[in-house]
Amino acid sequence: MINQGRFRLFAQDETTYSGRTIELVGRSTVIDMLGLVTLDFPKLYAWQLAPGTFQQRDFEKLQNSGITIFHPAVGHDDGDIYVASLRDMRRWNNLIAKQSRYFLRIDRAEDFALPKRQHKIGILLGEQNSEHFRSVDDVNRFFALGQRVSQLAYRTNRIGAGAFDPRDPGLSEYGRRIIERMNEVGMAIDVSHCGDRTTLDAFEASRKPVRVTHSNCRALVPNRCRCKTDEAIQKMSAKGGVMGITMIRSFVRAAGPATMDAVLDHIEWVIRLVGVEHVGVGSDVDLDGRSRLPREIQRAQGIRPGERIDLDGIDYEKKIFDLTEGLVRRGYTDRQIELILGGNFQRALSEIWATPT
Repeated sequence: MINQGRFRLFAQDETTYSGRTIELVGRSTVIDMLGLVTLDFPKLYAWQLAPGTFQQRDFEKLQNSGITIFHPAVGHDDGDIYVASLRDMRRWNNLIAKQSRYFLRIDRAEDFALPKRQHKIGILLGEQNSEHFRSVDDVNRFFALGQRVSQLAYRTNRIGAGAFDPRDPGLSEYGRRIIERMNEVGMAIDVSHCGDRTTLDAFEASRKPVRVTHSNCRALVPNRCRCKTDEAIQKMSAKGGVMGITMIRSFVRAAGPATMDAVLDHIEWVIRLVGVEHVGVGSDVDLDGRSRLPREIQRAQGIRPGERIDLDGIDYEKKIFDLTEGLVRRGYTDRQIELILGGNFQRALSEIWATPT
């Protein structure tokens, strides 16, 4: 198991990691702010509807990833989004309640310490579209169901515009009222998929930190409007927000090889621009990767035949260890790495969830 200070995580795997990497992941509350428990949605729905089908081996796979808390938000953007979002909350609550020996819902700042202590997986409930807020009172209704994060717009809605929409007039007056109510109840605002104008307006309108749960830096990938501009990153940091860096290939590199080192380049860009206190992880992938999904699920995810989604040379089950090893190699201190792995999101969410002023 030991080879010149390096360790194998699993006996059947020849990959080794430094003792420092393993210790850092082991003691950190690692938060993946767009961490999918699985992208195999038929499997997920089976777990949620019949929680007994979630087995010890499924739990061990999640636990061995090093991720303490998953934020498995999805973007409902077809049909009755209110009904779909309500169903999503209820299904997650059913799985968490029926498999409480494995899962813990993260509702408040005090909960962050519990998953490690109780040897459970934390689930932070959220939605990638706020179109289910038919009125400002729906913010309260969904907060009562456990929703603690909501992305304002996946595509154009009553609140604002999405990144891929041809026109972005910015945050609407209704959107400002939604933000005000989210601030009041303590629901975190996410602008990952929002258009540039809507993103900047949200920073201005909110009294509390606004987060970018899963995006990358447009300065490094200029052809991707889903990546955030330097101006947006600076406005985010001024409000105390945090940006989770994704591991989606087209957001990591415009062309050519895309490796974990390229992911680290985005982390470093944010750090140089606004400081280490404003960057984290929002991988936007599960523990298998998108390219290994069954073909019918790839189609449902909008993945074209032959399209490369995953990074080069990565085992997604160990992505947090690979990321941490890269941060160690680049000379970051233990404290800086702990902030990136989850400390920053924990701080921002705790501030958002604090008693309203």
